[in-house]
Amino acid sequence: MKIHSLDTGLFKLDGGAMFGVVPRSMWQKLNPPDANNMCTWAMRCLLVEDGNRLLLIDNGIGDKQDEKFRGHFFLHGDDSLEKSLQKLGFTSADITDVFLTHLHFDHCGGSVVRQPDGTLQTAFANATYWSNQAHWDWATHPNPREKASFLRENILPIQESGQLQFVDPALGVPAALPLLSDIIFADGHTEKMMVPVMQYKGRTLAYMADLLPSVGHLPLPYVMSYDVRPLVTLSEKEAVLRRAAEENWVLLLEHDAAHEACTVQLTDKGVRLGETLRVADL
Repeated sequence: MKIHSLDTGLFKLDGGAMFGVVPRSMWQKLNPPDANNMCTWAMRCLLVEDGNRLLLIDNGIGDKQDEKFRGHFFLHGDDSLEKSLQKLGFTSADITDVFLTHLHFDHCGGSVVRQPDGTLQTAFANATYWSNQAHWDWATHPNPREKASFLRENILPIQESGQLQFVDPALGVPAALPLLSDIIFADGHTEKMMVPVMQYKGRTLAYMADLLPSVGHLPLPYVMSYDVRPLVTLSEKEAVLRRAAEENWVLLLEHDAAHEACTVQLTDKGVRLGETLRVADL
């Protein structure tokens, strides 16, 4: 098995929104904002290669949104999902599985493409798309707080294509996803977000999605204002990070613009950063 980090571009979000109740005087030390209080974030996906299986975990924001939408998030950088796949010798047609941690636009926007005639179709014609029923229902009947993050054009075409399958939390990892060793379900950021776990070269790797967006979010109170249940996030983070420290997990970071992965350690101040790593060096 091989794993690859895929950069799909950079975007900006308000620093206060990304760090919740933590004062700017504290979070800006690691995440310096621009004049508009915006910080730069990655949309880093993971590609897991094993024999004839090619599993893509999340897929960035995509490119079908209009300029007004894109202008809100200051998309920049030269990377795209297509370019990152091409560098590895793959195309979208080679992907066999698309695992969506959750359906916020910056995680699933690349799932669907707009054709020249304006119609929408799935970007990965030969892939099975994986979500779970509870989160799918949550996303397709959104609450007012998250409605702007769940875009119908990113979501509904997946189901209409017939390529959608659901993971059952009660049953764990489906037999059809043998590249994963576990799935952690988290309800703080959004309903039933999925954190995929895998074994790689004798180590446990967890793709943290929005449970841990960056190394700057390691102290437990550093919780995003986007989270619908921040106290639940605190509890979930504590449990996962403590286990990661005790078992020396590698945590793969989706939104950290500077660091692809890290380890954590237990200190007298709680869980703190161990070391940062590149996926290619694992």
